[in-house]
Amino acid sequence: MYWLGLDIGTGGSRALLVDAQGRVKAGFTAPHEDMKMERALWAEQRPENWWDAAQAAIQGVLKEAGVPGDQVSAVGLSGQMHGLVLLDDANHVIRPALIWCDQRSQSQVDFIHKTLGGRDSCVAHTANPMITGFTLPKLLWVRDNEPANYERARKILLPKDYIRFQLTGEHATEVSDASGTGLLDVVMRRWSKEMAERLKIDSALLPKLYESVDVTGTITKAAAKATGLKAGTPVVGGGGDQAASAIGNGIVRPGIASDTLGTSGVVFAYLDKPQYDPKGRVHTFCHAVKGKWHVMGVTQGAGLSLQWFRNQLAPGADYNALTAEAATAPPLSHGLFWLPYLMGERTPHLDAYARGGWMGITAKHTRADLIRAILEGVSFSQKDCLHLIEGMGVEIQNVRLSGGGANSPFWRQMLADIFGIRCATLANKEGSALGAALLAMTGSGAFSTVEEACDACVKEVDHVNPQPHEVNLYQRGYEVYSVLYPSLKPIGGLIHNLT
Repeated sequence: MYWLGLDIGTGGSRALLVDAQGRVKAGFTAPHEDMKMERALWAEQRPENWWDAAQAAIQGVLKEAGVPGDQVSAVGLSGQMHGLVLLDDANHVIRPALIWCDQRSQSQVDFIHKTLGGRDSCVAHTANPMITGFTLPKLLWVRDNEPANYERARKILLPKDYIRFQLTGEHATEVSDASGTGLLDVVMRRWSKEMAERLKIDSALLPKLYESVDVTGTITKAAAKATGLKAGTPVVGGGGDQAASAIGNGIVRPGIASDTLGTSGVVFAYLDKPQYDPKGRVHTFCHAVKGKWHVMGVTQGAGLSLQWFRNQLAPGADYNALTAEAATAPPLSHGLFWLPYLMGERTPHLDAYARGGWMGITAKHTRADLIRAILEGVSFSQKDCLHLIEGMGVEIQNVRLSGGGANSPFWRQMLADIFGIRCATLANKEGSALGAALLAMTGSGAFSTVEEACDACVKEVDHVNPQPHEVNLYQRGYEVYSVLYPSLKPIGGLIHNLT
């Protein structure tokens, strides 16, 4: 028998089939349409396109593996967090989804904090201050700016949970993904009635809440016909992409953190009990491990920075070729710095209006310097995340790297040098899709606990250690990097007023 993990990312849907030992039998990715950005800091995608891609990914992985759908024991889901999917009374999508990197809702964030009596009150209800990335401000933006669409809404779902609905007919979510809505009491692992009541949101809009290994429904006959899976196959809760990726990386005990470099960049650490940064610069969410939590810092424009460079300044270039070119430039790129704030920033600034760019550019600088500065700037931003988490008393001795950025040996060594910590890679770099599959295995009884699943299936195969000379050099560079945003912050608001 096999288990299927399905990850609904920003760029595509990834289906992964694993056997009883957690070994990958096959994987298949179906691309999504590009996000639509009608204005600066806006970002939308069509949920219907996610479902098209999910069907193609499931069909593709079954075909590639040569495995019939009736050999799949259970399905686990993962997906990009925070996106707002609105369904009407016929379960039709009302408008394109406002996705995780959409930053248009700062006025709604301000309204939420004012209504609740300040950021501290928001933290008391949800364990986090409100930010534009969360789902709740997006919902209020629709209420304020598209009242007709808001009045039609009968259910709100997160991206992976829209796929769950298409697969099972159930309106459901789980605690790790729900933590990023701004409507979950993260400590008690339940919807916050107080938040909904004070903001005049009908609780009936919220889906049923589960733990990540709970069975939330089964494949319907219509979904079986659309995907090739067997009707009646259980679908477990799964996890938000970062919690699921952490399961795929084995981050289920203290001392080990993960750094996932995808479109965004996320530093993730395990918590036995909820802990908070007093200023809310990192997120405290429910883990996909029942009764556990995690803390994570987020760089909005991590891999996005390199993708933007390629798309705009090096069309068609191969990412490996770009990182090889970066390696020809010296550390610190002849004094050139990159601020990766292409979609505002979360950690550590919580500033939707933060702006990115190179700082220190001269006529001497080459394209290699520009690229290396991007990689270094993203890595410095991830160090911001790591530094804050360690400052909360979370001990980190090892960082496991995953995501597209982890495919580059050059970038892996750079991260170890900038972090000053051993960085490891795993035998399986699938991350979120693997984590979703392991949650499906646990939920269907193949393993008794998530920890047992990770111990059996997640293995380190390589690591790099920090190089003392580069560590010292990058520490000097980080000191410069750290003063750039505070110095430039007033300019961000002025530029925003021109867009």
